[in-house]
Amino acid sequence: MKTVVTTDNAPTPAAPLSQGIRKGPILQVSGQLPFDPATGAVVGTTVAEQTTQTLRNVTAVLEAAGAGPKDVVMLRAYLTDAAHLPELNEAYAAAVGEPFPAHTTVYMQLLPGLLGEIDELAVLDD
Repeated sequence: MKTVVTTDNAPTPAAPLSQGIRKGPILQVSGQLPFDPATGAVVGTTVAEQTTQTLRNVTAVLEAAGAGPKDVVMLRAYLTDAAHLPELNEAYAAAVGEPFPAHTTVYMQLLPGLLGEIDELAVLDD
């Protein structure tokens, strides 16, 4: 059985998708962007600022499902520019901490002002 995970502590999706889906011990958090959940405004103009907010949003969905960063086994980051990878990695390392989950970075186009998006896959112990 699939369970939809929602929280007011992460932005409400503008597309037909769930913030997260849990099936058994597997939790997939949909791609999150650097929006403030209360205002809907983009937070920050740098990759570091936007990554920090995006990870806050991802963590809010994890927590709504009873999980946390320690449960994440895979993180996918989507960037608009390969030159931003070092800044993303620095902000990501500071926010996530060791042991780091597996990590893939993909380059893509996002709406103007958005520098990146992150989704995560977590496995829960219960």
